[in-house]
Amino acid sequence: MNKHVTTSQAAPGSNWERPVMAPPPADNRSEADIDLWWALVDAVIAAAKTNGWTKAEVARRIGMADGTFSQWFSGKYAGRLDSTNRTVEQWVAALEDNAAVAATIPQSPPFMKMRGSSEILDTLMWAQLCPDLVMVTLGAGMGKTETCTFFERSRRHVYRATVSENTKTVHGMLTELAEELDVREHNPARLARAIGNKIRRAGDGTLLIVDEGQHLNDEAINQLRHFVDVYKCGVAIVGNAEVYTRFSKDRKKNRSYDQLKSRIGKRLQRTEPYAEDLVAYVKAWGIEDNDCAKFLIGIGKKGGAFRQIDKTMKLATMYANGSGTPVSLIHITEAWKNRDVEDMA
Repeated sequence: MNKHVTTSQAAPGSNWERPVMAPPPADNRSEADIDLWWALVDAVIAAAKTNGWTKAEVARRIGMADGTFSQWFSGKYAGRLDSTNRTVEQWVAALEDNAAVAATIPQSPPFMKMRGSSEILDTLMWAQLCPDLVMVTLGAGMGKTETCTFFERSRRHVYRATVSENTKTVHGMLTELAEELDVREHNPARLARAIGNKIRRAGDGTLLIVDEGQHLNDEAINQLRHFVDVYKCGVAIVGNAEVYTRFSKDRKKNRSYDQLKSRIGKRLQRTEPYAEDLVAYVKAWGIEDNDCAKFLIGIGKKGGAFRQIDKTMKLATMYANGSGTPVSLIHITEAWKNRDVEDMA
């Protein structure tokens, strides 16, 4: 792990001690309003501590000005207590409703070391130890991100940044990497060097994983190659096939192609999941019935692979729980039908 995770219930600097005094009775507040205020204060404290929210964050989530929330929480609010209570009460009720719905949604199986994920892990290991530039180009829903996340959490000096259409340029990508590396440099011209110095200080075994790498433009990919050449770190560009194939479309006009190809130490490419992995993933959902397994494996062979199975099983499990029966083929087929993604898969 490369990021500090707060384990205390409340975020640092938050004072969620229960107020000592209640708002005094007045013309604009009744005893019932004050009783409700006490109940809402306790509910807000519980929610804030559970989620690690500051008072400013709670005020933002409620949609209330910081000053108004602070006065309401401390019992010093001079305005109409009933209307302010109503605003907080609606927010607390929405939290409870969301929690109730979330509790009915089943959890996905934990990360599994299957044949496909093991190949990704081996490729990332190669990049980190050599160090080298590697490319992992897999189809959608085949576990790229989950496997990279597992690798990042299980090894030191591994930093994973995700790029998008909005961060596909050199500066956009460097900004994402700087955030992951905890590099603070506000001068764009010095950002690459600051990241390089952080890599150098980390020593051997640093690996930069750039997820959704198909979005990167040529200059950004060349910058990653520069990190490998100059700072001797590993780099893994992870994404769909476009991240590589676009460099070979017109080799005579694309000056980046030869440089890129000569720098790639290893490339992992697959467009479909292994059949044995689909079987293992279906079993991880607790499916033993042959007809159910066959249907789910068929879904997994469509575009989206494991993700299609995952989303279908979550919905099917909710249907089964609602009827008080185990998951059956009826629930699974109904879930797939109601997801209505057949023509998109």
